[in-house]
Amino acid sequence: MEGMLLKEYGENSKFEPEQVEKPILKEYQVLIKISASSVNTVDTMIKNMGEDLPFSPKTPAILGMDFAGTAEAVGKDVTNFSIGDEVYGCAGGLGDLQGTLAEYIAADSRLIAHKPKNITMREAAAIPLVGITAYEGLTRANVQKENNVLVHGGAGGVGHLAVQLARHFGANVSATGSGEKQMKIIQGYGASSIDYTTEDVESYVNKHTNGNGFDIVFDTVGGENLKNSFEAAALNAQISTTVSLLELDLSPVHFKGLTLHVVFMLIPMIYNFKREDHGKILSELTKIIEIGAVKPLLDEQKFSMKEVGEAYAHLASGKATGKVVVEN
Repeated sequence: MEGMLLKEYGENSKFEPEQVEKPILKEYQVLIKISASSVNTVDTMIKNMGEDLPFSPKTPAILGMDFAGTAEAVGKDVTNFSIGDEVYGCAGGLGDLQGTLAEYIAADSRLIAHKPKNITMREAAAIPLVGITAYEGLTRANVQKENNVLVHGGAGGVGHLAVQLARHFGANVSATGSGEKQMKIIQGYGASSIDYTTEDVESYVNKHTNGNGFDIVFDTVGGENLKNSFEAAALNAQISTTVSLLELDLSPVHFKGLTLHVVFMLIPMIYNFKREDHGKILSELTKIIEIGAVKPLLDEQKFSMKEVGEAYAHLASGKATGKVVVEN
């Protein structure tokens, strides 16, 4: 099969098309012909940082985590998928797991689910990593109907799905962003938009929660922005974050009695730990998508698999609006 190989890591490294061995199916796997694969920020980090990240594959490597495609063969221990099924998942591109920038992947059946019938392969490929992250962040925070939920980065990859899912779960949702384009995206999902460049935390807490603070804060920006999350949170509130790689004074967390959840969705793939949880979450997302409650936002620019280098550069440039997808 053809795969896009990365022979060395670094910002100037190039993907090269090469013929590689088609994966040999193991008893617990599904062989999938890949139709599309999306590019996530962690993919660009692996490409640029390589061995500095403990979960990077050894070079030469086929990167890519998310995919949508069609099952062409199933292992003897697989009972929930059949040949011809359209599936999606986040199943490769880490450690010894072959990535999705290729014609085929032999995916662990626990990491995949049936693709929603009402969206395209391109749309489905955009969902797994960010969708699982958004779902996990909200459910670990025990989101409830009528909760006041704040999503930092509400027009981003994880954020735009977190906004829609929180609305689906019955919460009152506000989300931060910047600029007219992002404000319209957030409002289009039925959430209150907050331009963090013009509104301070105290102002929007007063405006949207009568000064009480948010019951749940989902911080997809993280880093120093966690301080804003602590400030915006109500007493005994829940905070979920996807970016907590920093030293931070947790005194506000203590005095408000906050609970902090760190969502690192790659754990099941890296450590082979509770992989079935990802398949279950994706199956739930399929149901939610099929009733029309969630729809992924895709960047307008289209890329073929051989243009994956341009796709990575486009995402890294910060100019993309929505998920960047490459298609076979």
